[in-house]
Amino acid sequence: MQPVDLTTLKAACSELRANWLPSRLEQVYQRDRYTIAVALRTLKQRGWLEISWHPQAARICIGEPPPRSPDTFTFSQQLVHQLGGLALVAIEAIAPWERVIDLQFARRPGESALHHIYVEIMGKYSNVILTDASNLIITAAHQVSQQQSSVRPIQTGQPYETPPKLTGPVPSLSESQERWQERVSLVPGAIKRQLLKSYSGLSAALVDSMLLAANLAPETTTDTLNPDDWQRLFERWQEWLEALDLNKFQPAWTGDGYTVMGWGAVASAQNIQALLNKYYNDRLNQQLFSQLRHQLSQKLNNILVKLRNKGQTFADRLQQSDRADDYRQKADLLMAHLQNWEPGMKEIILPDFETGKPVAIALQPDKNAVQNAQSFYKQHQKLKRARVAVEPLLLEVQTEIEYLEQVEAAIAQIDNYQTVEDLQALEEIRDELIGQKYLEDPEYRSRSTNEVASTNFHNYRTPNGFQVLIGRNNRQNDQLTFRVAGDYDLWFHAQEIPGSHVLLRLEPGAVPDTTDLQFVANLTAYYSRARQSDRVPIVYTQPKYVYKPKGAKPGIAIYKQERILWGQPQSIVETRHSPSLQEKESLL
Repeated sequence: MQPVDLTTLKAACSELRANWLPSRLEQVYQRDRYTIAVALRTLKQRGWLEISWHPQAARICIGEPPPRSPDTFTFSQQLVHQLGGLALVAIEAIAPWERVIDLQFARRPGESALHHIYVEIMGKYSNVILTDASNLIITAAHQVSQQQSSVRPIQTGQPYETPPKLTGPVPSLSESQERWQERVSLVPGAIKRQLLKSYSGLSAALVDSMLLAANLAPETTTDTLNPDDWQRLFERWQEWLEALDLNKFQPAWTGDGYTVMGWGAVASAQNIQALLNKYYNDRLNQQLFSQLRHQLSQKLNNILVKLRNKGQTFADRLQQSDRADDYRQKADLLMAHLQNWEPGMKEIILPDFETGKPVAIALQPDKNAVQNAQSFYKQHQKLKRARVAVEPLLLEVQTEIEYLEQVEAAIAQIDNYQTVEDLQALEEIRDELIGQKYLEDPEYRSRSTNEVASTNFHNYRTPNGFQVLIGRNNRQNDQLTFRVAGDYDLWFHAQEIPGSHVLLRLEPGAVPDTTDLQFVANLTAYYSRARQSDRVPIVYTQPKYVYKPKGAKPGIAIYKQERILWGQPQSIVETRHSPSLQEKESLL
């Protein structure tokens, strides 16, 4: 992930000063353990200033409004208590070339600051610290004890000390090309490495884009550069310093990240705030998505392995109980032929009642014939009781496996992160598993497990323009089937295969033709566990014939009066990115 460097920070603050000073602080909301959102209002607009001390994505920019869920963090509550009713009157760097921003709050513009928020954008050492007018620390996002750092502890009630100053040379517009070139080429080496070693205030991403703009490879050694190469690179160097001096930046997307200098741009950006907000939210969401998907998949796999082993044990016991009648038959034969028994016998061979064929019966030599028969009768009764006890247990395990395989199939369908809805669908699955007691996570224990599922279903159009909605997880499946579905719609599902609930929306009097039905059947097969198959049996019926058994887990439904089509998931795979199959991103 590309970190916010000094150039990006300066560009972001320049834009914030131009558009958001002065502004009234109205609210503070902490999104997570690393990010707060501060509601600011000016005479022209209202927005949320996002401040993050995330070790990989520390930043400051205008972001999205926070969710409606309650804020339970104490840091944000302390900020609200201290800064309520104040105005943001200044955004200043504490010193040139330092990545620490001083947000100053006063009662009104022109008055002395009553409080400061110091935003330290310094990678894994990033922090946000609130002080009073005399720079005594009131609270900090991350407190640092004397044991953790004897150099710079950060504790409530102590004076705020700025981070250690930069020790290396800093770039200057007044420096001549000769002096600059001499410093960079003093020790031969790769040009990228030498630039980073020779000056403070640079980042790897900035140097990469600078070298790209100068048409130089980062691995090129300084002793192989010709005068023209040095000249082109120095021009880019001066261009960078002038942008910093004049606060003139060109935010844009690059092939693997972003730039505020316009170098290597592949697409323009609306402004620096939108650029930073989208880049870091997308990267963090992608990171969260990968971690959560892995955790859920691993947890489900472990649970299913145990349940399948348990189910196999029950099945084996039932198989043993199938031999109950054999024991009774042996006992009956033995009782009918007591006269054939002799003391000390280990085996007796008697004719079968029906076929007359000889049946070998193993005996316990220390027992007589009646005692051996009684032992067989007891074994018969024991196995019969076992069947009565085991059958409901096996059914319970099979039902649980069926439910978890449905969840597993939903996770398999959300195979990579493309939009925030993908992460949201995974989070709903996590919350569902917490509600069903398969997961225990103290961080989410206070969440309501009865929340209504989101309605960001997969959304398609059939060849004749009918809307098709597809659930992303069990919660959405229930929402789609039992709340969204109308009387004229058609409900689809893979037959006896875990998969999504699919709804073909129809207006009164509308009749889908064969191509529409086949299209929906193909989609239903694609969004099922049988995605890799060539043909998948698909059932469809009216929603009024779909029921949820009493006490059933999310996503479980039974149906009747169904008809069957054969879905072809591979046809969806082949045309997944064609214009006719483009998913609509709008929320319903």
